[in-house]
Amino acid sequence: MTIKTVQTEDFSMDYGVFGKGDRPLVILPGLSVQSVLAAASAVEKAYAKLREDFTVYLFDRRKELPPVYPLEQMAADTAAAMDALGLFDVCLFGASQGGMMALQLTLDRPDLVGKLALGSTASRVDRTSFPAIGEWTALAKARDGEGLYLAFGEKVYPPAMFERYRRAFAMLGRSVKEDDLDRFVILANAASDGFDVTARLSEIRCPVLLLGARDDAVLGAAATEEMIRAFDGRKDVEAVWYDGYGHAAYDLAPDYKEQLRRFFTADNNERT
Repeated sequence: MTIKTVQTEDFSMDYGVFGKGDRPLVILPGLSVQSVLAAASAVEKAYAKLREDFTVYLFDRRKELPPVYPLEQMAADTAAAMDALGLFDVCLFGASQGGMMALQLTLDRPDLVGKLALGSTASRVDRTSFPAIGEWTALAKARDGEGLYLAFGEKVYPPAMFERYRRAFAMLGRSVKEDDLDRFVILANAASDGFDVTARLSEIRCPVLLLGARDDAVLGAAATEEMIRAFDGRKDVEAVWYDGYGHAAYDLAPDYKEQLRRFFTADNNERT
């Protein structure tokens, strides 16, 4: 993966790019303690089966984070970065918080999105419904990097996997810098300030794939079920469910990337 920086009038944003396919695929990752681009080689390996069909763009958040950074602005900034790179009619995949961004981006800029896949995400979120986000934010504010990584890993990954890698999570937490914690607080707050586009999902006219986890300890299966109901049985909206992989099914389920490849390469581009 090649790491590059795109510059717009208002900000700069790092992104990674790999693959040699004609169709652009944009990935918006979820909330993380440290930038996902730090693990760029692992991401490229995980999505290796898509590199023949797509040129894949993995976007980070903008570099210059404002103190308050709502999801709506995250989506707008990503759209601006896509504009600067000449990307449109893309296959868009968002996981967790990245899925919320992907929903907002698709609603605001439908010209940029040809197909939309959403993994372990929700069309609305607040601290009351999803208390893990508040717990993580409090740990980051307390400068407890180790506690944050442990609490994050315990919710995101299945219990057996978390216990297997507990010591690794703790070691990662001890390497977290204060800048990482400050960044995490800003990004986590964005997912706890009343984001809600549920009533607008019917406005999305491109094909949609929902990938939900029944044992999701962060957002719960109900978040995906709510989106399924909001799309009201549309034939160009499908759902795939996972059990046993927790919130991180997008990282752990062995057929997950194949489901994405199948959906994005299928001849179902007609908008409703």
